[in-house]
Amino acid sequence: MAIEIKAPTFPESVADGTVATWHKKPGEAVKRDELIVDIETDKVVMEVLAEADGVLSEIVADEGATVLSGELLGKLEAGASAAAPAAAPATAAAPAEAPAAESSEEPMLAPAARKLAEENSIDPNSVKGTGKGGRVTKEDVVAAIEAKKGGVAAPKPAAAAAAAPSIPVGDRVEKRVPMTRLRAKVASRLVEAQSSMAMLTTFNEVNMKPIMELRAKYKDLFEKTHNGVRLGFMSFFVKAAVEALKRQPGVNASIDGNDIVYHGYQDIGVAVSSDRGLVVPVLRNAEHMSLAEIEGGINEYGKKAKAGKLTIEEMTGGTFTISNGGVFGSLLSTPIVNPPQTAILGMHKIQERPMAVNGQVVILPMMYLALSYDHRLIDGKEAVTFLVTMKDLLEDPARLLLDI
Repeated sequence: MAIEIKAPTFPESVADGTVATWHKKPGEAVKRDELIVDIETDKVVMEVLAEADGVLSEIVADEGATVLSGELLGKLEAGASAAAPAAAPATAAAPAEAPAAESSEEPMLAPAARKLAEENSIDPNSVKGTGKGGRVTKEDVVAAIEAKKGGVAAPKPAAAAAAAPSIPVGDRVEKRVPMTRLRAKVASRLVEAQSSMAMLTTFNEVNMKPIMELRAKYKDLFEKTHNGVRLGFMSFFVKAAVEALKRQPGVNASIDGNDIVYHGYQDIGVAVSSDRGLVVPVLRNAEHMSLAEIEGGINEYGKKAKAGKLTIEEMTGGTFTISNGGVFGSLLSTPIVNPPQTAILGMHKIQERPMAVNGQVVILPMMYLALSYDHRLIDGKEAVTFLVTMKDLLEDPARLLLDI
């Protein structure tokens, strides 16, 4: 019985998808619930599983094809068995033919040498390469041209080299691959944000010593109490951002046409790097989450991002975003706002610097903070006040617990 393999139903925010990878070829056996094909959308990769045991009989939508919700991808013959492998004698003959295959392999030519050979009708196979790894150089082709004309023999390249020593050039390899849908979508949104917003960035710095001391003192007890959840820095920043957003609601708002939408909740997007690109899963109602719940949520999102298991729902929405470039060593940056949000916080590397404290020079672990915001909605005073609030809360973390 033939079973149709169809594209999954996409959410309303996703118009179509691209066939990313077929994990089976026609004629191969598949088992029920085995992964057959990946469909890549603007946000996530959706997996299509086999509905029954059988054999993949036909592929209708090849890799790279754009498909809509429910569109036919291929066909599965339920209950069928895979075709038997080819007879052994045919494969046994392969080693004997291998030398012939090697001899027919096209020689390596430098680009200039290839062009010169084509212009003078020189067969590359007849030219002996003197370059690295047997590579045919331009001088080798020149010598072949002279030999063809009945002039000077093959030692020409050596003579040329003696006259003007050539500088060896490495392989200038280029690789062209299509941009993934996720990367293309990110690129489009970044360009859209910069062209449609009056974007501005303001900076401040935070003394991380109080949080680092608090974390060092309680991290083991915290992990033991909360079933293995580790205490990091991000939970403090999320907590501080939530409080600062409450005090500056414009930073938590968004623009919809000529209207300003003020959100009575704090859905914090946390930028996570994955093999497919930057993704921003959202911590829903972060204002009601404890430090342990925030750390656990971020850790779970990180695992899902690496495995490509984040869902569209987990990356949709968000009223404010935090991006931590410090994990990669960034000392300072100007993050780009993720529309329709109107602000984004950039965290950076913690670096020891000499600071003036009560008239004394003290070495402290400092971090630069950057707040990029849409100046159409947020004034400079609000942006600066937001960062100062975060600075005050982070440098005295007890205020986060006392709500002051």
